[in-house]
Amino acid sequence: MPNHPPSQPRKVCTVPSSERIDPTDARLLLALAAHPRATAVALAEASGLSRNTVQARLAALDRDGAVGSFERRIDPAALGYPLTAFVTTQVAQRRLDQVAHALAAIPEVLQVHGLTGDTDLLVHVAATDAEDLYRVAGQILDIPGVERTSTALVMRQLVPYRLAPLLRRAAAR
Repeated sequence: MPNHPPSQPRKVCTVPSSERIDPTDARLLLALAAHPRATAVALAEASGLSRNTVQARLAALDRDGAVGSFERRIDPAALGYPLTAFVTTQVAQRRLDQVAHALAAIPEVLQVHGLTGDTDLLVHVAATDAEDLYRVAGQILDIPGVERTSTALVMRQLVPYRLAPLLRRAAAR
């Protein structure tokens, strides 16, 4: 499956989720989640599908944006960034696109979510240590259009990113 290069935005799937992932796709994705390096033949055996069906379905899921980048599986700590933090950010609404572009240019920014409510953005960052986090938070605050930030350090992860429970539910439909 091709990866989406960091310089290109990940495609957003516009098909309603009830039409996008059927039980067969869910079984295939569960097999892939359990064995991410499995060959198409191994995935076919694990999911009860033919190799050609597995390849065609994986290609369609990738093309539709339903399958993300391999990057999510890489732990920032393995790259020397053991600190994780979330920076809530308020921005001047007219400058939202410029702020998002500037955030994307900061290597330590892992992900940015637009929010409803008092906070406009939730910025997920990685840092080497507290001093580095201070520097990154300062870079975010210095972006024209950023009005206010608040930084929360992650003390520990209680539930890791996961989709298997949702995939199992979709596979049972």
